[in-house]
Amino acid sequence: MVALTASQAPGLLPAAPPRPDEPAAGPSASVREQPPADGSYHTELPPLVSPRPPSSPPAVGVIDPVWTQEGIPATVLAAYQQAEARLRHAEPRCHLPWQLLAALGKVESGHAGGGRVDAHGTTLTPILGPVLNGAGFADVADTDHGALDGDTRYDRAVGPMQFIPSTWSTWAQDGNGDSRKDPNNVFDAALAAGVYLCADSRDLSVPGDLDRAVLSYNHSADYLRTVLSWLEFYRRGTHAVPDGKGVLPTTPGAGSARQIDDDHGKKQGGGIVIGPQPSSGPSASVPARPGGSPSASPPPQSPSPSPSPSASDSPGPSPSPSGSTSPGPSPSGSPGLPDCPTGSPSAPTTPDPTGTPPAPGCPSPTP
Repeated sequence: MVALTASQAPGLLPAAPPRPDEPAAGPSASVREQPPADGSYHTELPPLVSPRPPSSPPAVGVIDPVWTQEGIPATVLAAYQQAEARLRHAEPRCHLPWQLLAALGKVESGHAGGGRVDAHGTTLTPILGPVLNGAGFADVADTDHGALDGDTRYDRAVGPMQFIPSTWSTWAQDGNGDSRKDPNNVFDAALAAGVYLCADSRDLSVPGDLDRAVLSYNHSADYLRTVLSWLEFYRRGTHAVPDGKGVLPTTPGAGSARQIDDDHGKKQGGGIVIGPQPSSGPSASVPARPGGSPSASPPPQSPSPSPSPSASDSPGPSPSPSGSTSPGPSPSGSPGLPDCPTGSPSAPTTPDPTGTPPAPGCPSPTP
C-alpha cells in the first residue's frame, strides 16, 4: 500500500465525504459494484450461522462449515488481538476491533494463506498481489527497487495485509519487537494496518468512519460488503487453530492455492479500486514491543455475540491520488504504542463493539 492495497485501482472521481457521525453515502458511480474475478481480493462470504451456540465444536465426525470458518491460525489471531490491545492504549478514540483486522486479513490473504507463518509470525513464502501494471489494476511503477516485492518494474502488494511498498514506507510498524518493520510479518503488518485504519481521527464505532476506513483499503461497494460480512461473522465467535491449518481461500489471489489470473485484472474490469487516502500520515511511531516476536498460541475463545456494525455499501471518503495500492493514509505522525512485555499474547477475547473499550494496556504474556 502506498496509501492503497493490492485491491485498489485508478480512474475514480472523488466524492465529498459525509460527516464523521453519518454513515457513508449511498452507492455512486465511483464505487465499483461487481465483484472481481481477477484475484485482486478473495470474494467468498462467510457461511450462515446456525442456531447452535457460537464457537461450540460440532459432534465428532461432523463437518460444520461455520466452526471451520471460525478458525483463525493461532499466531495470526494473536497478531490481530495484539494490534487491537496496543492501539487501544495509543489511539483510544479509534475503538479498533481486532475482528476488523481479521476480516481484512481474511479477504486480502486468507489469514496469511491459512497461517503459513513461522514462530515469529513471518510468512514462510512470499504473499504477493497482482502486478500493478495498469492492465486492469492500478498502474504503480516500482518504488522499492524490488526490495520487498521482487519486481523492479512495477509494485505489487506484499504480505498478509497486502501493503504495497510505497505505502509500507509510510505506515510500517514493528509489531513484534525485533527492531525490524517487515510487511511479511503478521505482527508488523497487523499493527500497521490498525494504524492506517485509525488515521484521520476515525472512530470505528461510528458506522460512517468504519465504512471510510474499509473503503480506504479498496474503494468498492462489494469489497466493503465482503469485509463487513466477515467482521460480523467473527464478532459472533472465533477459535484458534494450529498455524498452517487455516482454511485456504477458494478464489484466486494472494495467500490462495489458486494463482492470480493471468489476464491481469481484465475480467469484470479489475478488482483494484484506489481508496480515498487519509489526509495525514501516522501520528507518531508506535514504540516496538521489546523482547522479540511473540510465539502466540491463544487457546480457543468463547466469544459473546455482539451486534454487527451498521454497514453502508458505499464509500464515505473520497478517492485520492492514483498511485500505489495498499492501505495508505497519510495521517500526521503515528500513534505511540506502549512498550509491552515479552511473551505470547493472552487468550483471545471478543470485545463488545457497543461497550466502552477496556482500559489501556498490553496483552498479557503467556508462559
